[in-house]
Amino acid sequence: MHERCDHLVRRLEDACQSTLEFFKNLKPADWEKQVYTEGAAWSIRQVLAHFVMAEDGMARLVAGVFAGGEGVSEDFDLNSYNEYKAKQIEDDSPETLLKKFSAARQITIDMVAGCNDADLDKEGRHPWLGIAAVEEIIKLMYRHNKIHQREIRAAINVG
Repeated sequence: MHERCDHLVRRLEDACQSTLEFFKNLKPADWEKQVYTEGAAWSIRQVLAHFVMAEDGMARLVAGVFAGGEGVSEDFDLNSYNEYKAKQIEDDSPETLLKKFSAARQITIDMVAGCNDADLDKEGRHPWLGIAAVEEIIKLMYRHNKIHQREIRAAINVG
């Protein structure tokens, strides 16, 4: 494995463990607490459903760019996509969502473990970053969850 890929794999693994521990430490009453008041107004459980679907979607986007694709279309509606995809599994139990997240992250880790520097330098259109190198898209995958977890902590402390 290449040094840059190895670094990303370690970050993805560490972030996965941190995310799993974070959600496993929630109290049963926390799962339905509302985190956001605008848009889809997600509860904590819905945010975890979003993690699962975002992980899957970003892994498919990266795989497509590795294969020579351009990424998402210029008119891709990220908010609509996120709301639609998270809704598909938002009623799953927290335990099921955690298993799905772990499995989706492992797919990402395996893909990154098999890449090289040239793969990381390939560019594609990400729905939030715009045209970006795969390496930046992968970094966003673990940073994205940390941002939401910070917002969940705030919702728990307020509620």
